[in-house]
Amino acid sequence: MRMRQRSSAHFKMAEFPDLGAHCSETFCKQLDFLPMKCDCCEKIFCKDHILYRQHKCESSYKKDVQVPVCPLCNAPIPVKRGELPDIRVGEHIDRDCKSDQAEQRRKIYTNRCNVKGCKQKELIPVVCDSCRKNFCLKHRHTTDHKCKGYQGAGRAVSNAGAAAILRNKGSNKPSSAARSSGTAASRPSNKPQQTMMAFTGRELDRERREREAQQRLQQTGGRQQTRANVGAAQALQAGLSEDEAMALALQQSLAEEQSKGQQKPMTQQEQDDLALAQALAASEQEALSQQQRGRQGNQDKSSCAVS
Repeated sequence: MRMRQRSSAHFKMAEFPDLGAHCSETFCKQLDFLPMKCDCCEKIFCKDHILYRQHKCESSYKKDVQVPVCPLCNAPIPVKRGELPDIRVGEHIDRDCKSDQAEQRRKIYTNRCNVKGCKQKELIPVVCDSCRKNFCLKHRHTTDHKCKGYQGAGRAVSNAGAAAILRNKGSNKPSSAARSSGTAASRPSNKPQQTMMAFTGRELDRERREREAQQRLQQTGGRQQTRANVGAAQALQAGLSEDEAMALALQQSLAEEQSKGQQKPMTQQEQDDLALAQALAASEQEALSQQQRGRQGNQDKSSCAVS
């Protein structure tokens, strides 16, 4: 009886040899009759390792539905599954952010790339030497933006040539409009072009002429003042001796220094120098007065001797 029960149990176990599956975790490998498949990595796990964090799923970011928020304007930014949120936040700040910092940055970075689909902006213009268009640093080379030359002509044009072409286009527009209307304005006019460069040139020339006129007036005024000072000095020195003229010059210089000192406070060194100069002038004046007294005494003695 016991032998029959054992044989029947062995037959039941061998009846379903492929039932269930082993856990994909390397250190587990448990045979589970009700296996579960991960919806991210699509591997088989047992009930103990089915969660993302339990088997350290490498594809769990596909199910991460967290929405990033702009750090400047606090606006939610939609992100596709599998896309890095930092890239989308950076694009939002560069294009759509309404904060003051982002708008100020967009005002500075105004040089937009001309490549179709590229929305990169640079701080400084990067102009191609062949087609004369602005590009970003990524597409600045001719091979990167598939350069076709100036206006698609397949050849490069210098700065002077591009300016001449633009001027020619600007001058041809009014003449063609006049020909279509049939008025007398189609005749060539000798009036110079009224461009911003011409207006700026006239303003600069006017300012230059005004500066030259002011300089000439200042030079003539300075010469007249110098002549007047020289004439006054000569008139004063006409009736004075050399020593008296020196004393008078020292007094005038001291008076000028005193007038300057009233306008601007003097330092201690300047005050000491002024006191020394005043003492020297006083001693010089006293010496001159003594000499004059001596001369007068000699003249009196000589007159007495003659009489």
